[in-house]
This record gives sequence, structure tokens and C-alpha cells, in this order.
Amino acid sequence: MRYRVFRALALGVVAVAVSSCSQAPAPVQITTHADDYGQPLGTQPVHEGGDLVMGLSNDPDRLDPTTSSSLYMRYVMSTICEKLYDNDSSGKLVPQLATDLPKFSEDGLTVTIPVRSGIRFADGTPFNAAAVETSLQRHLSMEGSQRTGEMGPITGIDSDGQNVVLHYSTPFAPITAALADRAGMIMSPTALKDEGKDFGDHPVCVGPFKFQQRTVGSSIVVERDPLYYDAQNVHFDTITYRIMPDATARAAALRSGEIQVADTMSPQDADALEADPKMHLLVSGSFGFQGFYINIGNADGAGKPVKPLETPLAKDDRVRLALSLSIDRQALVDKAFKGWYESACTPIAPRTTYATTADTACPLYDPERSRKLLADAGVQTPYPITMQVMNVADQLEYAQQLQTMVAAGGFDLRIVPTEYSGLLAAQKSGNYEALLLGWSGRLDPDGNIARFLSTGSSGNYSGFSDPAMDEVLAWAAHTTSPARREALYEQAVRLIGRENPYIYTYRLRNLTVHSNRVTGIEVYADGTVRLGKAAFVSDRNS
Repeated sequence: MRYRVFRALALGVVAVAVSSCSQAPAPVQITTHADDYGQPLGTQPVHEGGDLVMGLSNDPDRLDPTTSSSLYMRYVMSTICEKLYDNDSSGKLVPQLATDLPKFSEDGLTVTIPVRSGIRFADGTPFNAAAVETSLQRHLSMEGSQRTGEMGPITGIDSDGQNVVLHYSTPFAPITAALADRAGMIMSPTALKDEGKDFGDHPVCVGPFKFQQRTVGSSIVVERDPLYYDAQNVHFDTITYRIMPDATARAAALRSGEIQVADTMSPQDADALEADPKMHLLVSGSFGFQGFYINIGNADGAGKPVKPLETPLAKDDRVRLALSLSIDRQALVDKAFKGWYESACTPIAPRTTYATTADTACPLYDPERSRKLLADAGVQTPYPITMQVMNVADQLEYAQQLQTMVAAGGFDLRIVPTEYSGLLAAQKSGNYEALLLGWSGRLDPDGNIARFLSTGSSGNYSGFSDPAMDEVLAWAAHTTSPARREALYEQAVRLIGRENPYIYTYRLRNLTVHSNRVTGIEVYADGTVRLGKAAFVSDRNS
């Protein structure tokens, strides 16, 4: 499957707020910013060795590809745990631990994946098709797995010396894209046997680096792996991921030289960092989205049978639609993020495969209609909603702006600052009413929709269940016709806009900064900061 390049540019010199019968806020002056995904090292001379320190904006959950749901885990694992496939800077899927793209049988029910031979995991265990089969079986069947739904309706997995073969009950078009993410991370079968469910405490995979140690809440250290098949192109001795949730502190640490790279920089700091001659700002669009979950039926934990909650917000789609109509997305994102991000209203990223006008359009900002919907629903206004929000400055600022905006539509938004780990726990357990948290995005739309909205999915954090949605998403995953998939995703977006289990509000751009002492760092639209082949600049270039 071919994917178009995703290059998310800001919307222009002047952002015009979406409006309807209500007067929209005055437009905010913004400036366009070109994408810069970074460049591979190529043939430039670099310094061998050294210890890189990255300021990581949040502490990852457990470093287990099967159970993780954290973007920040992907940052760390990108250096120690390669996947069957990856995506490149153009948004194209490419082999990594596989040797070629999958081969689909004529009926689409058998998928054959050729894998590398003659390489080893960091613990010396041979990498082969049997090891891949072991990891994929774990992703598919382990209790608590977050990967099961991503892999589709698999009926069996087997392997021979050089191939892994997936058997399906119905065709599953998104499998290649799924294997370019955590479902495609292959773990040492020896370590899996020794560690079991504790694998994430001592992960062992194939990668340019290997896990050394972790101090929860403080740092994660990885060291160069001499067994890596491309070790001659790995340059750092170690990489330390230092947990630094405060964006201002990360910016200050960059300027002082305490750290050499930092992710998720604040739009409030981005202009100054971009102008700093000692820094290099990487800017990439995102396949993902930001917004907030509404807990509709997640009473016993994500993936468990739904139990509809009895609050008006949970049981009445008019209340959720009213909340959506209370948000002037473009005006809000421009004010809160100084034009570095863009508004979003659906899980389909613009300028990507399957994006159409119909499946990326925003609802009109209409607080008057919002108040009428609340009246029709018979709820007292202002209607109170408690929203958990990541306890970092940018997110709290955005939530406060959102709080002010939705008040005009008849809502009393109550903000609860929460640590990132607490948000992850709340969304999985269902211990929340509304929760502001996004998704870094995947190449295939299935990875941005089915995971969150299919009945019974381990990532269905809203507890949403709709047979019509299940049928549409199943057909979209089973057909290989681009035109048919495009039409089906338009249907899915219409269903989402009717039910609003998740309210999409903006799409960030990945803002990563590194010192000019470092080169070879890349960040693509999947959001992962790639450090594995980076290096310190040679003294001859200083």
C-alpha cells in the first residue's frame, strides 16, 4: 500500500476562526513554520563515543511492547527494540527486521513475512522466524495486551526457517502498518521465558542500544550493543533519558548544555529556540490527534464489557454534541499555542491517505445551539464536567482556555491536574469522567480509530459500543480497495460526530530541539525521536 507524504504546514499568516451564528473571537496573528524532519548522518565526519542526554517530557509506562500505551515508551524503545517494519520520512513503510514487505495470498487470508537471519538479540539469542512467532503470539494472546486488536482477526501464527505466516479469518489490510509500531517489536524469547510478565523491567530486543538501567521517575539509561547487526553505524556509548516534565526546565537545560536534545517543546519557547544559533529545532506534522475522552461505559476497565454510565454526559449524545459545538477549535489552538499547532475535528489527519473534505471537516462553533441541546436534554446549566488534565503548563493553559470557551455553551468545566502516569492509569481503569489526552498517530487510519472505538478493544477507553461502527471499521480493515476504504472512513467519521465518545480538538506538531553539537537526529510524523544512529559532531566541524 502506498502512502502520501504528510507535511503539516500551519494554516497561513492569519488564522480565521470557524464560526456560525455566534460571533467568533478575533483572529490571532500566526506565522507559518516549515517542516524539518532532520537528516541522517550520511558521510559527514562525527565523533565516536560519548554520552548523550535527552530531556524526556514524561516518564514512560513499563517498557513492554505488549502492554504499553505510552508514546514516551516508543521514544526509548526505538533505540533498543527494532520492529518488523518502520516508516521513513516520506511516510512510506519500509522493512526493518523483516527483509521485504508482507506477501498476501490471493484471498487475503494468509500473510507471509520474510525475516532477517544471522543476527542476534542483545542477550545473544539468535533472531529468527521462531522468535518472531513467539513475540507475535504474546502480543495476540497475553492477558492485558494492548496489541491484540491492532493485529486483526488472526486465527493462527506459524513459522519456518525464514518466514512468519499469519492466518486470518477475514483479510486485514492494516497489518503492515500495525507491525511498524509496537505490535512489530520483537522480543528475545530467552528473556520472555526468564522474565515473563516482568519483561518490561529488563527488556531485551534487537537494537543499536541495549537496556542498562531505569530509575522510575528519574531516568532510563541504554548502552551501545556490540551484537547489533549494524554496530559500525552506532556512535554514542550511552543515551540517558532524563525525565523532565517541565518544558521550561528542558529549554533551560538545553541552553546550559546539561542535556543535548529534548522532545515536545512548548510552543511558548519554540520561537526563541528556533532563533538560537546554538540550537536546531526539528518540526514535523503528526498522524495523531489531541482532544478528550468522554467516559460512556468504561466502568470495569478498557476492553471489559461496557456498562453504560448513568450521567447525562455519558448516556445522552445531545450533551456530548453540545460540548463539541461549544469549542471554537481554531481560535482556541491559535490562542493557546501561538500558531504552532492546528485544529482537528476527526481522527483522519489532513494530507494523508484517505483524507477527504468530508472526513476532516469541523463542526460549526455554535454555543447557542449548545445551550438549546442542553435544554432539550433536560439538564441543569451550567452543566458540570470534571476533566483530568496532564499537570504540565501547556496542557493546563489549554484546559483553562477551553474552560472559558465552553462556559458560553452552558458548561462548567472543572480541571483536575494529574500526572501523566495517573492519566494512563485512569483511562485504562475507567476512573474518570473526561480526560484530556491525545494519540501520536499511525500511518493507517485503522490504528487511529479501531483501537479506540471498536467494541471490546483494549484501547477503547471511553467504553463506547456501537454495532454500526464495528461493522464499518471491520469492512474498512478487510477491504484492500483504497476507494472503498475512503468511503468507509467517511462513514466512521459521521458516526463519531453523532456520538462524540472522543472530542477531537487539535493536532500538534512535533517540536524537538537538539544542540548543534549533535547531528543525525530525526523525527517523523509518527512522533518518535530517532537517536539510534545519531552522533556528536566531529571536532573538525566545531
